[in-house]
Amino acid sequence: MNARSQPPDLRHRRPEGVTDTTVEALGALSKALETAERARGALYEFHQLTGSSDLCLDEAVRLLREAGHTDRADQVEREVLGRNVIPGHWTFQIVEEYNTTYYEPFRAIERQIRQELADGRDHLYEAEMKEARRTKGHPDHTAD
Repeated sequence: MNARSQPPDLRHRRPEGVTDTTVEALGALSKALETAERARGALYEFHQLTGSSDLCLDEAVRLLREAGHTDRADQVEREVLGRNVIPGHWTFQIVEEYNTTYYEPFRAIERQIRQELADGRDHLYEAEMKEARRTKGHPDHTAD
């Protein structure tokens, strides 16, 4: 049997006794976690953009002072520079709380359920979809 006609590697094969519904449920759980990963990425983007904005204020304050607008420079420093984005929190604290309160428990539960129900195998739903859509013998449709 050549490589093109071989089945997927063991880590992408459904374990014995795992039902279609279980594979579908694990796929939905994986998709939900991937969506949370994207939300986490958006939080990091928010964190970095807000931080960059705050750092740019240094230049605005300097230029306002240079232009003779000391009162406006003082206002920006007092009212905006270093301001909390929500009461008591800078963006890094929001990211930390998201990670601790939501993301890390979600990730751990997904891993635990996948371990219990599918011997820890990941992306079974997608692996089976790939296998169903492969053109056997085509060099760009190999299992591995």
